Amino acid sequence: MESPAARLLGLLSLLQSRPHWNGPELAERLGVTERTVRRDVTRLRDLGYPVEAEAGRAGGYQLGAGGALPPLLLTDDEAVAVALGLRAAASGGVSGYEEAAVAGLAKLEQVLPAHLRERVLALNASIVLVRSGGDAPIDPEVLLTLAQGCRRAERLRFAYRDGSGNETERRVEPYGLVNVDRRWYLVALDLDRDDWRTFRLDRMGLPALTGHRFVRTTEPDTAAMVLAGISLTPFAWQAEVVLQAGLDEAAAEVPASVGSLEPCSGGTLLRMGANELNWIARYLAGLPFAMEVRHPPELRAELRALGRRLQQGNRA
Repeated sequence: MESPAARLLGLLSLLQSRPHWNGPELAERLGVTERTVRRDVTRLRDLGYPVEAEAGRAGGYQLGAGGALPPLLLTDDEAVAVALGLRAAASGGVSGYEEAAVAGLAKLEQVLPAHLRERVLALNASIVLVRSGGDAPIDPEVLLTLAQGCRRAERLRFAYRDGSGNETERRVEPYGLVNVDRRWYLVALDLDRDDWRTFRLDRMGLPALTGHRFVRTTEPDTAAMVLAGISLTPFAWQAEVVLQAGLDEAAAEVPASVGSLEPCSGGTLLRMGANELNWIARYLAGLPFAMEVRHPPELRAELRALGRRLQQGNRA
């Protein structure tokens, strides 16, 4: 005879499969009496599942909306479909949901049976997702490996190429993944340098879990670390510009990944960096504010030159 626990799981799976069931239908599908169905429904309610019942010939049972998402029971095909959908979203298929997709994928693949994971990998290898934009897509398998390291507090190793093209081997304790402007970053404690680092995933090679767990002694603000690294890294050129706008108005136009903003006399001070001065000039020219360049003086000359080029190219 089927165990009570297995019968409860079967009942929960049926309730999740369609909106409404009557008592006789559930009893027939489960091979039990209607009295047993009523008793199992009570047990599910005791476990926190909001099973609603309505009396009468047209009545029956349905799984109501609860305060939290209950565990889902998925068939093999459903589990594969969900995993593939999460992989597509993680690689940029659903803008704005990349991080949530990676977290969900890490949880799902941790509990997938081996035969289902093989199906997912086989399908993933044969599917091509075409993305807009110039950035190279990140392999969802790389994202999954890093997410699992963060979730399980397990050390990682990988090859890394810095901005100057230097190749190094890294051993890290991963703490979080951050997606900024369709680019992924890993925030981790670099064990060989004994310091916090942010790593661009498109510069990472062959990440692997080491099997060595670690204890989280701190919880850094991963997003703040990445944004600080992007906007305040020592680029070839550093600019300070006073925007004649309030802080909120400026923040609506200048994302944190471009530069830092702070109130100052006359408006809002923008600090930003880049390796090419003309990039800074072109970016500033696109802002809808009057502005004053504090530093460097070469930026003023670059803005004047850009203005002359625009005038020459648009003379009647």
